[in-house]
Amino acid sequence: MDINSVRVAEIDGGAAKLEELGAWRASKAFSAMERVALEYAERMTYTGDKVDELLFGRLKQHFDERQIVELTAAIALENFRSKFNPALGIESQGFCLLPKR
Repeated sequence: MDINSVRVAEIDGGAAKLEELGAWRASKAFSAMERVALEYAERMTYTGDKVDELLFGRLKQHFDERQIVELTAAIALENFRSKFNPALGIESQGFCLLPKR
């Protein structure tokens, strides 16, 4: 999330999206395509959540097969980093402000 948030902030409307990411379902800052990608990311990330055929069908409305594979790989990589880095004590590099826990 760290370096990627910098990249998002550089695009038009990106800063608003970063601010509203925690409430993406209710936010008007996200397109239908972005919302389905965010839901897909959540379902891939949270233990117990599943990607069902209904969600996959909605993904197909916005993304072709190659794009879905790329999106899946990107989400999986971020999930990998979220487990790998803390285990090795790798902290944020300070590219973005992370929410306090």
